Amino acid sequence: MKKCIAAIDMGTNSFHLIIVEIKKDGTFKIVDREREVIRLGSHRDGFKIISEGEIEKAIDILRDFGKIALFYKAEIRAIATSAVREAKNKNEFIERVYEETGISVEAINGKAEAELIYLGVQNALEVEHNRILCIDIGGGSTEFLLGQHGASEFAESIKIGAVRLSKMFFPDYILTDPGIDLCRQYIQDKINTNSNLHSAHKFDFAVGTSGTIVAAASIISFRRLSEFRKSMNGFVFSANEIFELTEDILKCKSPVDRLFIEGMEIKRADIIPAGLLILSQVFETFKLTEMKVSENALREGIIVNTISKMEEAQSLAIYSFHK
Repeated sequence: MKKCIAAIDMGTNSFHLIIVEIKKDGTFKIVDREREVIRLGSHRDGFKIISEGEIEKAIDILRDFGKIALFYKAEIRAIATSAVREAKNKNEFIERVYEETGISVEAINGKAEAELIYLGVQNALEVEHNRILCIDIGGGSTEFLLGQHGASEFAESIKIGAVRLSKMFFPDYILTDPGIDLCRQYIQDKINTNSNLHSAHKFDFAVGTSGTIVAAASIISFRRLSEFRKSMNGFVFSANEIFELTEDILKCKSPVDRLFIEGMEIKRADIIPAGLLILSQVFETFKLTEMKVSENALREGIIVNTISKMEEAQSLAIYSFHK
């Protein structure tokens, strides 16, 4: 009988589900996927609390994800990130989800999130022998990891994300010049407070994952080719291209204006300015000339980690039996 696993990535901006079928050699193939946009902690209190409305919407989404997993007879592993781990009512949220859906949620810290993202990247790109800088810009936080041969030299999480900064500096998602300047300075200050984030690191190339980066790469690809790529995995864009795109989008003061940018995803038009300001600052901080896209991120990392745990448990069981 085919063994399936469901990974749920409960991000600040959206929830992702992937269903995978595990092959005999321990590798996997994705057989289904879903994505639902949800802005956790998106009200005036910021990330201090998840509102009742957000809890109910999260439960509705997870209930639907659970039905899909049941169809495939897939075991579910759900991981929550920035908005949940920071919320004062985190435990209440997790308990409500379990009571109403039967899904156990793990709220992981930022470093653990970066490590899982790195596992996902290794499954998408040929990076085993490369020293890479991995960057993941999410809704609530940005993760950084420097790694080689599957081991990380550092894994950091900074509280700068596309949803968080949009709420802080761009009320109603309308851009102003003072807001842009304050946002840029805030990002720079947050990065500068972390001693691991500087330009002296040596690495072969930088890898970018998740919403803002994949969306930016998709727009850049469209600008080059006047058509959409089926997959952005392995796509490389330059510093000049990201700086130019950022300036073009910052000229569009409202989300409606941004929809006229060719290749813009409708559901990201409101928060992409903040995301691109983060990405531009990352390029400047590490003096990057280009970045390679990994379509795999946290959810695929959850799968890799879960399979590894299953294999360890199986080996332990066999060892105990023979002992």
